[in-house]
Amino acid sequence: MFTIVDVQAARERIAGRVHHTPLLSATRIGAPHGVALSLKCESLQKTGSFKARGALNALLAMDDEARNRGVITVSAGNHAQALAWAAAQTGVKATVVMFEKAPRLKVEASRGYGAEVVLFGASSIESFARARELEKERGLTFVHPFDDVAVAAGAGTVAFEILEATEADVIVVSMGGGGLMAGVATVVRTRSPKTRIVGVEPIGAAVIRKSLDAGKPMRLDRIDTIADGLTAPMAGDLTFPIIQKLVDDVVLVSDDEIRAAMREILTSAKLVAEPAAAAAVAAVMTGRVGAKKGDRVVAVLSGGNVDLTRLAEIAAAPSP
Repeated sequence: MFTIVDVQAARERIAGRVHHTPLLSATRIGAPHGVALSLKCESLQKTGSFKARGALNALLAMDDEARNRGVITVSAGNHAQALAWAAAQTGVKATVVMFEKAPRLKVEASRGYGAEVVLFGASSIESFARARELEKERGLTFVHPFDDVAVAAGAGTVAFEILEATEADVIVVSMGGGGLMAGVATVVRTRSPKTRIVGVEPIGAAVIRKSLDAGKPMRLDRIDTIADGLTAPMAGDLTFPIIQKLVDDVVLVSDDEIRAAMREILTSAKLVAEPAAAAAVAAVMTGRVGAKKGDRVVAVLSGGNVDLTRLAEIAAAPSP
């Protein structure tokens, strides 16, 4: 059973080894939409995303036998980088499986931290299967990118920092498989029960919304979105019930809306946000989070790992 106790233990375990990231006001973005917006800048976290929290917690919580076997994961990029970094910090051998068209920035960063990178498949659907095959073939310990108590607990430490910094009326979180949301929702619903919690998915990878509509965890047969960090092919057995129980709403945004949010974050907040992070801000800008006028809204800027070429293309593109 996953509880706030798991998240508190994670916070103590990783204290001093990851950044306490800033919560910055984004008045120019929020004001036109009638809200007082702040951005929780996990884009400034170690490895460039919130994923460092969960990966490090998972390795520190793991027993010696599991660590000694070496670890493996599958990721579009941010969890791969995070596990590679955490493995280097703890002296563990890491293998990461990424789909063949994963962003080069994230591939090279994972290698740079010392991991073996295996490129396989056209999407995360195929790469997930390959990672599980290698886990068995090599006798490795699988560190799930989201559907894992230690990973979700580490990610959830973000929520303690938010609630200690502000009294949020609404907290908005982008979702892939839902590990970050499961951790955040568990803390927020316990410590600030009146706060509205909203998840955001891209239209082309809406596995949580599909699962909520079906009433059970579902899988995707096809993924099509600019937000590579939100391309989990399935809802988690751990994370989905938590989201189903604790999250107020899960809304969808288009790739064009994500691009517009990236441009706005860059020009108004002077921050670099990857598409997965910008999705949360896109939901605020479109009014889909259900915030009331004057609400204090926090959007988790989950990562800033975006190729310069893509960033330049998005920045130069005309608004829809």
